Amino acid sequence: MIARRTLIAAGAAGLALPAVRTAHAQAPVRFALDWALQGNHGMFSLADDRGIFRREGIGLRMDRGFGSGDTTVKVASGAYDVGYTDVSTLVKFNAENPDKRLVTFYQILDRTAAALITLKKSGITDPKGVAGKRLGAPEGEGSRMLFPAFARVAGIDASGVRWTSMAANLRDTMLAQGQVDAVTGFLFTTYFNLVGLGTPESDIVAWPYAENGLDIYGSALIARADWLDKNPQLAAGFVRASVEGLKMLIADPDAGMASLKKREALFDEALEKRRWAMTRDRSILTPNVRAGGTGVMDAARAETLIRANAEAYGVANPPKVGDMFTDRFLPPAADRKIA
Repeated sequence: MIARRTLIAAGAAGLALPAVRTAHAQAPVRFALDWALQGNHGMFSLADDRGIFRREGIGLRMDRGFGSGDTTVKVASGAYDVGYTDVSTLVKFNAENPDKRLVTFYQILDRTAAALITLKKSGITDPKGVAGKRLGAPEGEGSRMLFPAFARVAGIDASGVRWTSMAANLRDTMLAQGQVDAVTGFLFTTYFNLVGLGTPESDIVAWPYAENGLDIYGSALIARADWLDKNPQLAAGFVRASVEGLKMLIADPDAGMASLKKREALFDEALEKRRWAMTRDRSILTPNVRAGGTGVMDAARAETLIRANAEAYGVANPPKVGDMFTDRFLPPAADRKIA
């Protein structure tokens, strides 16, 4: 594991990068999101609409995603230059594809959104209560694969859990209908899907992994290591624009929702504003971020993420922290502070 001082030194090195490209020398950057447009994506659309990416010399092409795993593969293949994806997907991928190594260069979600979620009617009142119950999630989905690690730290007897596999779009419906007792998934997705199915919010009970013992990172900006080496100005500019966009979204969430609505006519501004608020409060504006600024990195937490995923996927040769995370493209901490 690399020491925290190595990450800090790398960040200081990033300050020597050339600051800004001129608006007349924009480079096209293909950017893949993790899923269909959701409230937190407003940080990118606002920065694009207000010319922040163009100011950084970036001609942004932002496309929706089809899951973090899919985005990871597309960035690794070169179809996209930058991706926004759950950083846990990189552990297994990098171990199996060292020639296409992916690197996290701006950690946006300081805490994973993975959670154990149930309804009051299940009778489950704490995480340990899921023992012996029917637990549902798509086979191979990230929160399900990490469940054994979560179970260990939360004191859950996972030996009697009976898993039911289903397509991702059926998971929340099956929970609402009582076909499973609980599910694992991203809190912000499942919670509001249940609301959309007519479930009273007072009936939804959730235990986010990161708030109950498995404190690991969530989604981040990623790129191939060789792309970052060849395009340090673009990488640093992309981070600066994203940080500024995040501050804009926090200051004016209505503008962020309107920005996304322009890109997707069916975008539900009211629901997504609420999803954004939950994402902001549970995964972005954490005590770590309030103290160290958005994107703050800690080698010990990064090592915990790598170790948990290596165990989950049976990875014998997991990547080192310094090969998978970098803060060399981050602006100074003072510029990343969020009021």
